[in-house]
Amino acid sequence: MDSQTAERSAQLPQLAEPRNPGMELDLDWVAAVQANTSAIERRCATLPGRRSVKKDHQAAWLLKAISLIDLTTLSGDDTQGRVRRLCAKARQPVNAGLLRELGMDGLTTGAICVYHDMIETAVEALKGTGIPVAAVSTGFPAGLSPFHLRVAEIEESVKAGAEEIDIVISRRHVLTGNWQALYDEMKAFRQACSDAHVKAILATGELGSLRNVARASLVCMMAGADFIKTSTGKESVNATLPVSLVMIRAIRDYYDRTGYRVGYKPAGGISKAKDALVYLSLIKDELGNRWLQPDLFRFGASSLLNDIERQLEHHVTGAYSAGYRHSMG
Repeated sequence: MDSQTAERSAQLPQLAEPRNPGMELDLDWVAAVQANTSAIERRCATLPGRRSVKKDHQAAWLLKAISLIDLTTLSGDDTQGRVRRLCAKARQPVNAGLLRELGMDGLTTGAICVYHDMIETAVEALKGTGIPVAAVSTGFPAGLSPFHLRVAEIEESVKAGAEEIDIVISRRHVLTGNWQALYDEMKAFRQACSDAHVKAILATGELGSLRNVARASLVCMMAGADFIKTSTGKESVNATLPVSLVMIRAIRDYYDRTGYRVGYKPAGGISKAKDALVYLSLIKDELGNRWLQPDLFRFGASSLLNDIERQLEHHVTGAYSAGYRHSMG
């Protein structure tokens, strides 16, 4: 993809894609899933060096990355003022002068992600922009509240205006191999979401093995997940390239067998522009250009946008700006 193509791609609207309806739980398929850890780690170790982009091409890919960010604030001290500032950043993610220099007027982030209490504030701040509001749910981040309350929380967030719901699975179902329980839980969450799209957070740092990650990914897709997501951002280990490769290949396998595309969202620990470029190249290599659109790929991030803006300013001016010059992201 050349720089002009990538720039145009960053401005494309979300494409119409048949929603994953799910399927019956296929335990034979789940049991057959394996993960060759050493081969996966070798593949990921070589990726940054083999997929380097520079100059105009790098700027174009960074602009693409901005359009894929779920700009996130999930802190206990969140206020309405902070959420409004974050929404303003989503509407104008990069200095307007820089965007004019780059020919990218109208660029926005992919979504805003907040706690339930901040949904109405975010919806009001984003009115008329087409930027969706995502809400974390189901007892985020641990997912250990009573089941009926987790379902009710989803329903309340949808009622408040959230167009996307990021749910957390019960890790114990994965660790004990209770795939039927995981499937039933995910299916109930999907049903509670109604027309809102559901992202299944696997909390991969707590699942014990890459094989468990692969199997959990597949079960959640069978139950109707629209996206699978690595982490809550609250675990000690969040998004990593090996985990991403496993989840991406599960998505590819599911698409090959069912014809339905499921999205992918790495979250937690992705704060540097160079890391975003590696993830985008991995998606392009493994899934192809169709997955480089906001309806099928998102970064769960807060500080990533600031570093991307600094890199774009360097591209235009030849100088790096101080981090404090950039508004919150």
